[in-house]
Amino acid sequence: MRGHVRQRGKNGHWYAVVDIRDPVGVRRRKWISLPDCKGRRQAQLALARIVSEMQQGSAIEPNKVTVGQFLDRFQTDWVATHVSPQSRERYGCSLDHVRQHLGERPLQKLRPADLAAFYAALSREGLAPRTIRMIHAVLHGALGRARIWNIIRDNPAQLVKPPRAPDQEIKMLQPAEAAALLERLRGKPLFLLAAVALATGMRRNEMLALRWQDVDLDAGRLTVEQSLEQTAAYGVGVKAPKTRCGRRTISLPVHIVAELRAHWREQQEQRLGQGLGKAPASAPVFAAADGRYLSPNMVSKAWPVAVAAAGMPAITLHSLRHVHASMLIASGLDILTISRRLGHSSPTITLNVYGHLIPGGDDRAAQIMEAAFGNGSNSVASGGRKPEK
Repeated sequence: MRGHVRQRGKNGHWYAVVDIRDPVGVRRRKWISLPDCKGRRQAQLALARIVSEMQQGSAIEPNKVTVGQFLDRFQTDWVATHVSPQSRERYGCSLDHVRQHLGERPLQKLRPADLAAFYAALSREGLAPRTIRMIHAVLHGALGRARIWNIIRDNPAQLVKPPRAPDQEIKMLQPAEAAALLERLRGKPLFLLAAVALATGMRRNEMLALRWQDVDLDAGRLTVEQSLEQTAAYGVGVKAPKTRCGRRTISLPVHIVAELRAHWREQQEQRLGQGLGKAPASAPVFAAADGRYLSPNMVSKAWPVAVAAAGMPAITLHSLRHVHASMLIASGLDILTISRRLGHSSPTITLNVYGHLIPGGDDRAAQIMEAAFGNGSNSVASGGRKPEK
């Protein structure tokens, strides 16, 4: 494969002219614009790179596809087949912001500076840093896909940092407060959901997707096999757990087994009274009046109302998962077991979220240093020998 450079036009625009053969073997010349080249030397270097990429099969064909046009293709050809319906809605909202600001820009001319200006504009519009970081994550993935598809050479999002989101302390109850919350919710619709959340650390949508066939009351265990999601387009649906490790078996405290047995009997009586018959094994543990899955959104709306009526501090249902984890950590349970119980994909995630709650570590470090270097100790540096006089 050979080529040369040519300068044409009144403005002296440079082109790379490459001799190639089409699929049937016919020789032809391909003209490639080099808008960034200011002289023959730069043009020749660009030509050498282009020829090398063509020979390796990694050449990027110049095109005028805009950011908006590519995002349409990205959503149709990748998001639609790789992302859950709920995540598709989040992707759509994030990409709408990108289209509004950068949609008309040619994709191959998108630069890191353009993205920095884009994030600054979103910040001026009042978007929270966490929202901008979400948009960045989605855009980073989209441009990464464009690079894999050989539409662009580099991903400009790799060189840009979105605004840093401030750390937010997790609001959660102390064990005594959590026990008080359960007492005040007892007899109310959300009592059992709160009790299971505190006892297992399960996520809201994992609990709502729980079926009686997933619960072994005799063995005192339940298995997380699925999760719920709710979208405006599809309503309430079932999906796989959040991570591969989300599929797990959780041992239940004795009092929760008793509460679930009582709930099962009550649920059967209600179904028989409504003429629905005995609940099948596939019936939800936390079922609506018609026997279907509860709406996650409705539960989230009902929770703060129930907590306020109980006279307790404003905390989220998800925070009970954090209470569960913090109590296990305080008891000295190893982090690997806690991570598996929570369904984290790695113990590293558990440490990142809850590591600051692990007690005694810093005190132990001080004791080790005191033993090594304090008065009356043998110095590590001297190997335990007394200094010569």
